[in-house]
Amino acid sequence: MTSVLCLATLWLSGPQSATTVRPPSEQIAGAVLAAPAELREGAGVLGFGPDGKLVTLRNAQNDLLCLADTPGNDAFAVACYHRDLEPYMARGRELQAKGVTGQERNDIRWREIADGKLAMAREPRMLYVLDGTGFDAATGAVANEYRRWVLYWPYATPEATGLSTKPQTGTPWLMAAGTPGAHIMISPPREKR
Repeated sequence: MTSVLCLATLWLSGPQSATTVRPPSEQIAGAVLAAPAELREGAGVLGFGPDGKLVTLRNAQNDLLCLADTPGNDAFAVACYHRDLEPYMARGRELQAKGVTGQERNDIRWREIADGKLAMAREPRMLYVLDGTGFDAATGAVANEYRRWVLYWPYATPEATGLSTKPQTGTPWLMAAGTPGAHIMISPPREKR
């Protein structure tokens, strides 16, 4: 399973207990760390209310929307993406909540894009991902932080991009080539611990 799919599972699995939800200010502080520094202040943030449901914690003042860490698990995982990806991401969350996962979830969204029922930009759109083993809200430090990037480029092909479709660490590669969900994975090697 790719790192993006693992991350999506963390965001979509929901909290185990409403008592573990961080205050909005801490969720926002953690979520925006995935974004480039100059875009953090204006990024919108989706996080979790006291009931554990996804809510808007801060409206966007720029083109980025960030997702706060899902409470109720030991991992720390946040991401920020171009606002044009939100319909695609929101539909993924909706399908996940109904128990539709993996390739079936992708197939549904891709079919809906092809049918004009789900909006998806045709131009490339960026997703920034940050995860780690913990987050200290007081210092803003992420333990064992790992960053990677995904450039969604609907219908991109190896011929058009010059990229391999073979999964690789340390080298960009094209995943889901030729589909509405085609994207370039950029995953640097993880530090050995």
